[in-house]
Amino acid sequence: MDQPFTVNSLKKLAALPDHTDVSLSPEERVRALSKLGCNIAITEDITPRRYFRSGVEMERMASVYLEEGNLENAFVLYNKFITLFVEKLPSHRDYQQCAVPEKQDIMKKLKEIAFPRTDELKKDLLKKYNVEYQEYLQSKNKYKAEILKQLEHQSLIEAERKRVARMRQQQLESEQFLFFEDQLKKQELARGQTRSQETPVRAEQTDGSALSCLSAHRNHALLDVFADQPQKSEAAPDATHSPPVNRALKPAAALSAVQNLVVEGLRCVVLSRDLCHRFLLLAESNTVRGVETCGILCGKLTHPTQTAFLSSVDLHTHCSYQLMLPEAIAIVCSPKHKDTGIFRLTNAGMLEVSACKKKGFHPHTKDPRLFSICKHVLVKDIKITMLDLR
Repeated sequence: MDQPFTVNSLKKLAALPDHTDVSLSPEERVRALSKLGCNIAITEDITPRRYFRSGVEMERMASVYLEEGNLENAFVLYNKFITLFVEKLPSHRDYQQCAVPEKQDIMKKLKEIAFPRTDELKKDLLKKYNVEYQEYLQSKNKYKAEILKQLEHQSLIEAERKRVARMRQQQLESEQFLFFEDQLKKQELARGQTRSQETPVRAEQTDGSALSCLSAHRNHALLDVFADQPQKSEAAPDATHSPPVNRALKPAAALSAVQNLVVEGLRCVVLSRDLCHRFLLLAESNTVRGVETCGILCGKLTHPTQTAFLSSVDLHTHCSYQLMLPEAIAIVCSPKHKDTGIFRLTNAGMLEVSACKKKGFHPHTKDPRLFSICKHVLVKDIKITMLDLR
């Protein structure tokens, strides 16, 4: 089994090149993606049979990404598939004794699909990144020529480059937010005044204040899904390390406006407006007794053409889902404080939590941040099915 990472090694991994950084050479960006694909670990507590069954779904999802033209996610998932079944799983103590139909299927997919597609994706990504790199170099040279006319020292040039990069990122985030605001306003104007006013309870579930990020106490419900035990409390992160408040989308945006939306490389996840409310109703009898209620949030693909926080236990629970499906989300509900947060693990969080072997409640590093508010989630009035399996 892999040895746990030290804090220093985790910080080094978190500081590895980002494949979205166009200032890197094409080769460096592809290497950064490859490292993400190698970030997968196994545990002896899970049988090889379950890994083989999960592998079938991993390969299917990689194919879906490829069909959608999402080269980066397809490349990472094929690399995870290869790493898991070529490097990691053979070291499992029960691997040699495992004889399941899926094993032969996985071996065939490795040879006929995963390896050749990974090679082709690498070539396509290098071509794509080379075009972006040349554009970056031209822009950089033009930018330097303009700045050199005004600045006398090379250190000031570097500081100015960083300032412009920050402004550019802020502008992109602002434009994205304004796009959604514009779509919502147009939809509301079209409906006129016929829509009835929502009750205060429903408003708390859908407006921005309802999706705050932290809660001072741990009596809450988590949706991969959880409702925590207050007696197993642990301190919420310092306010200085708190993620920003999530601005929950109102339900009016037309489906056509979001079907093709990709935020930070992730397809938009659509949630029902009353999901958390209905889950909290089911969990209420347990919540008043301080008993945690757990469940699984499931959904289905939509074809593109058509205060709360994560505890250490929550981080470990959600990590396994996000390893298999990058869009996986963790919804944390705090019935006492009427807070709801929608989170996902950051790259640093995936590295640390997947390598951590501790059980129960235990501390994790706060810097770099291990989880963040999801930006790829849209709340809508859609029909869901909720089953109480107790």
